[in-house]
Amino acid sequence: MQENWQDKYIVFFDGECGVCNFWVQWILERDTKNKFLFASLQSDFGQKFLSERGLETTVFNTMYLWKPNQYYLVKSRAVLQIANLLGGIYKLIAAGKIIPLALSDKVYDLISRNRMKLASQKCFLPDQNQKRKFIEV
Repeated sequence: MQENWQDKYIVFFDGECGVCNFWVQWILERDTKNKFLFASLQSDFGQKFLSERGLETTVFNTMYLWKPNQYYLVKSRAVLQIANLLGGIYKLIAAGKIIPLALSDKVYDLISRNRMKLASQKCFLPDQNQKRKFIEV
């Protein structure tokens, strides 16, 4: 496990979802400031995160962004904060915070319900450098 994971933003995702894996890869490629680490919700680390907060531990249809010892965000707010943290042109996506939460989460839920249909069958395999950004335990 990363020694300094408490200093990072941790993205929790469904490790068995092609759409989720696509977005993890997308973030990895744009994380030039090394702000993010990743953990699947199915991992021991992900299960511990969910359990400690009384969150669902068997249905993995929500992305979480966690800043240890500070806060965690879910669904559309997590996505918008990730865009904000990536900075640059992606901050424009973060302007979506002006959209009411109920509406932005409805769009998130629509995509989430259809994600398996949207996913390609290609499996994402991180390279050696990217592997360091995944929390396995």
